[in-house]
Amino acid sequence: MPHDATNDLIRPAKHDAAALRDPRTIFPAPPFEKQSQPWPGLARDMTPKPDHGEDSYRGSGRLLGRKALITGGDSGMGRAAAIAFAREGADVAINYLPDEEPDAREVVALIEGSGRTAVAIPGDLRDEAFCGRLVEQAVEQLGGLDILVSNAARQQTAESILDITTESFDATMKTNIYAPFWLIKAAIPHLQPGSAIIATTSEQATVPSPELYDYAQTKAATTSFVRSLAQQLAGRGIRVNGVAPGPIWTPLQVSGGATMEKLEQFGGQTPLGRPGQPGELAGIYVLLAESGGSYATGQVYGAMGGNGLP
Repeated sequence: MPHDATNDLIRPAKHDAAALRDPRTIFPAPPFEKQSQPWPGLARDMTPKPDHGEDSYRGSGRLLGRKALITGGDSGMGRAAAIAFAREGADVAINYLPDEEPDAREVVALIEGSGRTAVAIPGDLRDEAFCGRLVEQAVEQLGGLDILVSNAARQQTAESILDITTESFDATMKTNIYAPFWLIKAAIPHLQPGSAIIATTSEQATVPSPELYDYAQTKAATTSFVRSLAQQLAGRGIRVNGVAPGPIWTPLQVSGGATMEKLEQFGGQTPLGRPGQPGELAGIYVLLAESGGSYATGQVYGAMGGNGLP
């Protein structure tokens, strides 16, 4: 019988001495190279390139046959979740901005390389009508929907509230608060008991940075809606949970207007002495999506390198 390389992607990795790795040193630590990109940025152009689990994540069929829609699926935690979900046996639709098409094409190839269906749906989540179309297209092309990951976010640094325009503030609110509201409303009629909604929040919800005034308050709102909506949807058998990253090496960092001095030392203030990589959170998204996590709802799971609490 010929060897099927696809099957290698859903076999659990062997546990041996090589798998025991020091969390302080397994990924790059500051200082980082000075760099910037126009919003929204591309992972492929970052130095070093973020690790989304492209070469390391191995699945074991934990999401076999599931249907997932992930916003911001081109890079960052959304990309890490897309790779992990596909390698656990799920078909995956990703949403992203048209400017992020080069990263999105890579994700589509990775999903299809895992033997799963990939659906790419570009568009701006600040448009309520598009959010409705996004869910409908995902349902139609995947043949259903039972996992929604609301991950896309806008983050722009401003040293003072006086530097934030109403237009910029509105764009952050529309992306980070309105879009999940519209998406979840559109998705609920399609979600059967056992389905899961996962929202990406942040350590900024509880330990806000002064230069992220608008972004931080949207993440506090995300944390709150996870806990509220979980209670509301429990009667439908739908679980709602959140993932709260600390400083993670994604395009948000190089396209969000941070000073070069802060970017150089990004993540260095954590007890582990480095930023996290998106792939380090992939397992959390899988845990919250799979049936094995059936008693977890209204929870916020932190991955902050030792910083604070979610």
